Amino acid sequence: MEDLYQYEQELYRQNIRYIAGVDEVGRGPLIGPVVTACVILPQGFSCPGLTDSKKLSEKKREEFYDYIMEHALSVSIGRMDEKVIDEVNIYEATKLAMYEAIKNAKIQPEHVLIDAMKLEKLEIPSTSIIKGDAKSISIAAASVIAKVTRDREMIELDKKYPMYGFKKHKGYPTKEHINAIFTYGILEEHRKTFRPISEMNH
Repeated sequence: MEDLYQYEQELYRQNIRYIAGVDEVGRGPLIGPVVTACVILPQGFSCPGLTDSKKLSEKKREEFYDYIMEHALSVSIGRMDEKVIDEVNIYEATKLAMYEAIKNAKIQPEHVLIDAMKLEKLEIPSTSIIKGDAKSISIAAASVIAKVTRDREMIELDKKYPMYGFKKHKGYPTKEHINAIFTYGILEEHRKTFRPISEMNH
C-alpha cells in the first residue's frame, strides 16, 4: 500500500499540495469515446484496496467510485468521441481528453501525475509514470473514475442497441461484439478507422 503513495509523498515534501492523477479508459474499444479522469485527492487520503481499475470487480469499482467522489478535492472528466478518434487517431484523442480533464479541474493542480503518456503542451509540471495506476494512488483513483464513467455510457448504449451486448463487453473487440457488427451492421458510434470496421464496406 505504501508504494501507492510514494510519488505523492515526495511532492508533499516539496510543499506541493494539489497533485492531480490522470488516467484514461477506452483506447481499445471499437465504439464510443475515450474517457479520461483528473482526480486531486486530499493529503492523507486512504482507500485500502484501491488499485488499477482493470484489476477490480465491477462492484468494487462502483464502491471506490462513490468513495472517491465523496472525498476527492476535485474530480473532472475529459472525453473525445469516436469522430475525434477517427479524425486525429486514438493516441492524439487520448491526449486531448487528458488536457480537457485537467482543464476542467475545479482546483488548478500544481503537479500532474499521468499514467504512461506525456503531455508536451501541459503548462503544469508533470510526471509520466509507466503502469502509474499501480504506482500512484491519484492515478489509481483516476483510473476508477474514468472506467466507471465510460462503462456507464456503454450500459446506456446497450439500452439503445441491446443486440450488440455492450453491457457485457463495454465495446471491446470481443468475438461477440465483432459477430454483432457483421450481423447487425456498423453503428454511428463505431470507430470507423478501427479494424475490422475499417475493412468493411460502410
